[in-house]
Amino acid sequence: MKLDSGDFIGREALQQQKNAGVPRKLVGIELIDRGIPRSHYPVFNSEGEPIGEVTSGTQSPTLKRNLGLALIETAYTSLDSEVWVEIRGKKLKAKVVKTPFYKRGAALS
Repeated sequence: MKLDSGDFIGREALQQQKNAGVPRKLVGIELIDRGIPRSHYPVFNSEGEPIGEVTSGTQSPTLKRNLGLALIETAYTSLDSEVWVEIRGKKLKAKVVKTPFYKRGAALS
């Protein structure tokens, strides 16, 4: 979107995001430990600090992986970054993966 094309609702907020960067991004996650990510489960960094939350997740029978989408702090969005998802009081290891998870008959890794 071009921010110099006149005034519109939300222009100031978009300009601030462009200048400062976005604080969080939506990423794909794959659980390494056994568990299924579900909406609103908290996501943590290696120090145990909260960095975001799962927005959706499932066990994929086609891909044979437990996958989800999470909105997390930008500093942790690099591919293969390790994160932890809290499921029923336990922090389970996960990693940031490329999305989409599946495309035209082939699993993406």
